Amino acid sequence: MGLHIDHLRAGTQPPSAGAVHTAVEFAQQAEKLSLQTTQNNEHPDTVAVSAQFITPQDPVIVTADGNRLPTVPLEQAHKLNILRDKLDADAPKEAIVQAKNSALTPPDAIGLTSADGKAAHKSSDGSLRRSMPPTNTHPLFPPLPLYGPPSLLRDIQCWTFRVSSFFLSAAFLGVIVLGALFTSIPRVCSKAWQRLTFRNPDRSRPFYEEEIRRKNLRREQAKSWKRRKSQDRGTSDQENAQGDEGYVPTESGPDPVICDVGYYARRVGLDIEEFEVQTEDGFIIDLWHVYDPREYTGLNDQERSYQGPELFTGDNRKQLRDPSQKRKFPVLLMHGLLQSSGAYCVNDDDSLAFYLCKSGYDVWLGNNRCGFHPKHTLLDYSDPRMWCWNIRQMGVFDLTALVSRVLFETGFEKIGLICHSQGTTETFVALAKEQRPELGEKLTVFCALAPAAYAGPLIGKMYFKFMRVISPDLFRVMFGIHAFIPLMMTMHSILPPSMYGWLGYTVFSFLFDWTDLRWDRDLRDRMFQFAPVYVSAESMRWWLGRECFAKHKCILSTKEEWRNEEREDTTDGPLAETASQRRDTTLANNSREHHRKPKGATAWYNEQVCPFALWVAGNDHLVDGQRLLQRFERGREPHVRVVHSKTIPEYEHLDVIWAMDAADQIFQEIREVLWKTCDVRDKCRTPKGCEHVSAWIPGEVGAENEDAEQSSSDSA
Repeated sequence: MGLHIDHLRAGTQPPSAGAVHTAVEFAQQAEKLSLQTTQNNEHPDTVAVSAQFITPQDPVIVTADGNRLPTVPLEQAHKLNILRDKLDADAPKEAIVQAKNSALTPPDAIGLTSADGKAAHKSSDGSLRRSMPPTNTHPLFPPLPLYGPPSLLRDIQCWTFRVSSFFLSAAFLGVIVLGALFTSIPRVCSKAWQRLTFRNPDRSRPFYEEEIRRKNLRREQAKSWKRRKSQDRGTSDQENAQGDEGYVPTESGPDPVICDVGYYARRVGLDIEEFEVQTEDGFIIDLWHVYDPREYTGLNDQERSYQGPELFTGDNRKQLRDPSQKRKFPVLLMHGLLQSSGAYCVNDDDSLAFYLCKSGYDVWLGNNRCGFHPKHTLLDYSDPRMWCWNIRQMGVFDLTALVSRVLFETGFEKIGLICHSQGTTETFVALAKEQRPELGEKLTVFCALAPAAYAGPLIGKMYFKFMRVISPDLFRVMFGIHAFIPLMMTMHSILPPSMYGWLGYTVFSFLFDWTDLRWDRDLRDRMFQFAPVYVSAESMRWWLGRECFAKHKCILSTKEEWRNEEREDTTDGPLAETASQRRDTTLANNSREHHRKPKGATAWYNEQVCPFALWVAGNDHLVDGQRLLQRFERGREPHVRVVHSKTIPEYEHLDVIWAMDAADQIFQEIREVLWKTCDVRDKCRTPKGCEHVSAWIPGEVGAENEDAEQSSSDSA
């Protein structure tokens, strides 16, 4: 009654019970999604004020101070926005005051204003805010769990998972290591016996002579560097060692085998500058720029720091020593599972990153979230929200932010993209018409090395089956809700490089069924210094758990969908059923005939997708690249233009970036494809070896398919 009299005296209407209820409900929902609790008006800047939908399936939380929190379940984001819109439209100011007086939340937490007094950011798409959440999500991307702000109950939950996962995941890792060591015994014994009988077990390696030559060359360069340092003789020795190209190393000598891409760049006369990039959900990820110090002036620390979550904004900032010189076309490289982009920098001049840089491209190396040093604008390592992401967030947020930053730094409208393994997966996901198809308009071409869209036979191995049969709850008990087996990173930091390199190769060879047969074995320890990195347990559950990739064996189609497609495609093709099998299924096929959709009806991509180029490892048991090529060849993706494809029958999964002949088999073709599809050839320097490469003309679909088929057949 007193409240009603006060409003009469003030000449205003008292807030309705519904408005007050809306304010209270919004305050409760906002607190559930905030960085911290807001009891006693503490931490008002960290209160959730709205959910911004990056895609219809990917909402991020915007706090009162303008920062971002990672994605939350759709229904929670929609509820926050609906309550906020209702409050903004219907609730008088007194309702907010009454909610404040009830000590439920501070006024800023109601979400009408941000900490600096400005109106809080609203979604650019009003229909997204008011629309109801989808009745179900894609079966390959089930909702992620919701972890609220810190509380006693949540802290107990986190510590319970951390303790249980520490022991159980360590035991799991121990079993894997013991299995790897046990299965390596016959190989070790065989080599020992050959040496005892005065035979060289390495002579059967396909590049044995070349390995010896490169090893001797590195030894001579180390001696030359030592003489130069002791006698201060200038750079003539190093110039001779590097040939006539003029790239003078600023680091050399015996390789200390360290986890530093800049060091290995300087060994070949190049250098690296490190950038920080902020994603739209607040993660800080690493971007490395490979450059020639003779012609490029690096930026200062502030210019290389993260600039905020906004994408595709800004002008050219690249500084050339000679402004009249044409610019190099920019290329972004993305790494595979459990790796960093240092994997592209371990083979000296035959590293893909250095090869492209010396060929005349502007090379950028992208890294996914967390990596070697997990960073977020608001969250710390112990917060489970820091680790609540999978391949979808890596594609939708990480890849898009990296592409945006490269565009900003270089001033180009499009760039080339090269990915290996998991890097191809996040790109396939990001480009899908349900995700961020507009990203395809920022790319001239997508070069996929060992494309990971379909699972290979390795997914049926015992240890992968074990991870597939356990429930999601048991998976979290065993592997936690934070980083996946962080003990691996601890071992990386304490073991000597040679021991870690040998152990890393032994374990990963056991898990993924590859060998170093085609690698430069003298550099193998260096190769494993850039793996593993921090990844979330949720991302590994997406790959190996019972709900997603391991179950459906595909990244964007369910098992039923792609099997139906293959059944339709092989009715009259080379993989068609036998006569008896066809008789058994004729009636079923006839009954389904009138339900059959056009081939393009199940396409993953729309007209915004960029051209594709694919290099498939024919002896790859981890992923099935041939099935992806067949999808394109059979017309399942009418909008995808495959400008180049090649299968190398003898290659394994990592050979596409580490094989000693990868420069001849793959890198040269990548260099030409990048230039062929470049849309600003008149404004860029022509890369070395591309002087006679003609420009690709979009729309010549028949020519594209013919080129792809010819390349595949030539390599078979």
